[in-house]
Amino acid sequence: MQAVIDILSGTQVAVSLGGLILLGVYESMHPFFDFYQQKKDTRTKHFVRNLAVGAVNAMVIVALFSGLWLWATVWASDQNVGLFNWLDTVMPGIPTWARLIGVILLFDLWMYLWHRINHKVPFLWRFHKVHHADPFMDVSTATRFHIGEIILSSIFRIFVLIALGMHLWELLAYEIIAIGVIQFHHANIQIPEKMDRWLRQFIVTPSIHKVHHSNYQLETDSNYGTIFTFWDRMLRTLRIRKDQHKIQLGLEEYAPDEEQRLSDLFKMPFDKTQK
Repeated sequence: MQAVIDILSGTQVAVSLGGLILLGVYESMHPFFDFYQQKKDTRTKHFVRNLAVGAVNAMVIVALFSGLWLWATVWASDQNVGLFNWLDTVMPGIPTWARLIGVILLFDLWMYLWHRINHKVPFLWRFHKVHHADPFMDVSTATRFHIGEIILSSIFRIFVLIALGMHLWELLAYEIIAIGVIQFHHANIQIPEKMDRWLRQFIVTPSIHKVHHSNYQLETDSNYGTIFTFWDRMLRTLRIRKDQHKIQLGLEEYAPDEEQRLSDLFKMPFDKTQK
């Protein structure tokens, strides 16, 4: 099993770096929003700043939570705790692929719920708004989450892993898919309308997620899905908008042309002058 975990961990890194490079190049050649027409150097600063935030988050996860997640999954398995461990007992012989599909779907439902909670609870929104305050959303925005949000979500994830009875390799498999889809739907790109209509029946596409990053609150508070759009459809939070070029990204309390330094992003949740 350790060999599988090592392979999946390497794949996760490869998908992360590969997605940043491929989508970064594509959105440079064919951007949906031309944010940087007048200031070409701004894009490099924006990209590096967001990746720096992501790098800090990755180091914290590796240092503080990778071991805890492993402990949680092993403990749940040893104690036969959690939904899928229980199912393995009462219905032995469940194919690995069927279990994996179930785990991915339910964990993605948790991600939907956690995302929605972050928008509704003021304390959590203070951290999550760092992600939404980016007025130049592109593939690098997929890494721009405040360390406070990362720590809180990682703590709650321990209990979710136990409740579901997940294996660590299943979490890694979910994250590989999630990273690819998250980078895809944050990218400053447009895909053909027919393809988009088909894909968004299943997964979150750039057209879906652009609406979520609108500075109009009714749109910000919609389209919470991470991988799948099922949950937004079922829970009536899906919002489609055709005039995508008219969407104003970011948050109203932060001017689009305002310089957002790295230090500003880390201090943002603690700025009492903002909502």
